Amino acid sequence: MTSTARASGTSEKAPRPDHLGHIIFITAAAAMGGFLFGYDSSVINGAVEAIRDKYNIGSGTLAQVIAIALIGCAIGAATAGRIADRIGRIRCMQIASVMFTISAIGSALPFALWDLAFWRIIGGFAIGMASVIGPAYIAEVSPPAIRGRLASFQQAAIVLGIAVSQLVNYGILQGANGDQRGKIIGLEAWQLMLGVMVIPAVIYGLLSFTIPESPRFLLSVGRDSDAKAVLADVEGKEVDLDARVTEIKTAMHREHKSVFSDLLGGRFGFLPIVWIGIGLSVFQQLVGINVAFYYSATLWQSVGINPSSSFFYSFTTSIVNIIGTVIAMVFVDRIGRRPLALIGSCGMAVSLALEAWAFSSKHGDTLPNTQGTVALVAAHTFVLFFALSWGVVVWVFLGEMFPNKIRAAALGVAASAQWIANWAITASFPTLADWNLSGTYVIYTCFAVLSIPFVVFFVKETKGKTLEEMG
Repeated sequence: MTSTARASGTSEKAPRPDHLGHIIFITAAAAMGGFLFGYDSSVINGAVEAIRDKYNIGSGTLAQVIAIALIGCAIGAATAGRIADRIGRIRCMQIASVMFTISAIGSALPFALWDLAFWRIIGGFAIGMASVIGPAYIAEVSPPAIRGRLASFQQAAIVLGIAVSQLVNYGILQGANGDQRGKIIGLEAWQLMLGVMVIPAVIYGLLSFTIPESPRFLLSVGRDSDAKAVLADVEGKEVDLDARVTEIKTAMHREHKSVFSDLLGGRFGFLPIVWIGIGLSVFQQLVGINVAFYYSATLWQSVGINPSSSFFYSFTTSIVNIIGTVIAMVFVDRIGRRPLALIGSCGMAVSLALEAWAFSSKHGDTLPNTQGTVALVAAHTFVLFFALSWGVVVWVFLGEMFPNKIRAAALGVAASAQWIANWAITASFPTLADWNLSGTYVIYTCFAVLSIPFVVFFVKETKGKTLEEMG
């Protein structure tokens, strides 16, 4: 499911303005999977405390219910590629849409805690599928001249989904008079928060019927005439369709299907470059970024901020996340991947240290005014520095740093490591916060600090290099 490389002699003309609008529509429709990825990942933020209260559970059990979706994410990401190669990218999107819809309905109407956990796994599987299918499809249908910009739609859709979920949660809470268990149209507010995802999930499914199948998949199953029609649709009728088909087929035949054994070597099991990819993935999560998206409302309520304000701050954090992502998209090709990563690491380390200091002044369920202000500002700057660096740069690195012969397998291992680290942070935060909230942020600060020498000594710049130069 990799995109087709253009031959050096093939012209890469930008599409006409009228044609560009059609291509953007196709890309945006596919990126709805990314929107749902972000929405479903973070919408649980608004339901955490209500779930704790409704089922009368402790922090350990609560953490497992929140984190269990990540198991589904890992399975969905691991299997999506093979499913898409068998039945097509569009059918995969439609399956993900159905699973998002079922998960939203089931999560909104659970009859027991285990039932809620089950529906979260289903939603996680859909997230995993969307995280793989969207970028692959966009790369395969995008005209080469604007492929990079169109590829950024997926990440933009993810951060937009996060922000919209927090805005919807805030609006629903206002409708329930600030009570997460208050009733609206016969449901508790937290149930409605989880159920609203039905709307974008159905839209995603409907949009999938309006966009063409990937020409790469069509060629792989012998539907050459259909593939030519799609290529003419997305690249223009002036393109030499026979030459493009030959080019894609040649690239497909040359591809090396990397397997796990290709990654082994050296004294420490994996090849050094694979360990570096794993390190990038793990550091991205161990700084605690998903605490900001899964638990921020709970975090602010634990230090004395009322539920309505805590939901509002969750939304403003999501807006900062969008701003940081745009900054990264603008500068990643201008100043390079490593400088952005280092800037982000330094900014995150300072922000997390300030949060740790602020939370050390917690007395009971409140923070002094000064420390409360510092904690809020630091939380926003932490998300900003993450978004403008590691949030985008890690995925760019992982797509570029591996040699061609191991790229697919190495990406799979690195992505798996990322889901595992994500699960570890998500599952451990409630218990760690009960133990010592300030100490928890000291741990995240240490990981941010350690990421600096890791980048300096082990990570090589990939800006301006072709994939072939990676070995």
